[in-house]
Amino acid sequence: MTEGIAARAALGLTLFLALPASADPGPACRDLTFDGTPYTVCETRFSQDELRIWQDGPDGALIGTFGRLSALLAQTGKHVGFAMNAGMYAPDRRPLGLAIIDGRQIAPIVTREGPGNFGLLPNGVFCIGPEGYSITESRAFAAQPPACRYATQSGPMLVIHGKLHPHFLPGSPSVHIRNGVGVSADGRRAVFAISDAPVNFDAFARLFRDALHLPEALYLDGSISRLDAPGIGRADGGLPMGPIIGTAVDGAGPSQ
Repeated sequence: MTEGIAARAALGLTLFLALPASADPGPACRDLTFDGTPYTVCETRFSQDELRIWQDGPDGALIGTFGRLSALLAQTGKHVGFAMNAGMYAPDRRPLGLAIIDGRQIAPIVTREGPGNFGLLPNGVFCIGPEGYSITESRAFAAQPPACRYATQSGPMLVIHGKLHPHFLPGSPSVHIRNGVGVSADGRRAVFAISDAPVNFDAFARLFRDALHLPEALYLDGSISRLDAPGIGRADGGLPMGPIIGTAVDGAGPSQ
């Protein structure tokens, strides 16, 4: 009898060890407080998570909302791990700068200086490539474009080689709800963050550099920023967006 119990225990241990690392990854997003400001951060790891960008559905119509994205993924047996707005867009919801979706460029890169946050150079491009994630200053990207299956251009850069954007002011009164993305030095980890209270650029950039320890980070947008994170029960509402970035996960999802 003792031998039978031991054999079953050994079998159970073997089966447990054989499970893939992603079998029960837990919530992709978590709460974090830095310098007294609350944030929600969502982490992805290259080759483990299906991170992608969406713009239009199979019918050619703008996806635009988290609800439509969820319905679209459900048709393929998947659900949203997390999703947020992927960058700045024009009134027609089309990307302001470079956008690559599933290997196809749907909007060209913009390298000129201009008004607004997007044109506050240096700005940059977040790329999901064959070997990992990267954030590259836009003019350097244009001069030598890397291979990207998905990419989004936005601006300004928040952290550049471990340093904050040179135009950020610590005491700036310009505060908004903001979201962005940072990438680890080895390109294997990307962390998306959204502030849960209004912050200025300096504070938001320091989150990525000093709390998340990421050497490169890119601003995605402010004011319209929002997050869908079923694993933590969060579903921000609002008007239709342009590009959406997030993860697609196998199965019906925690809310179904």
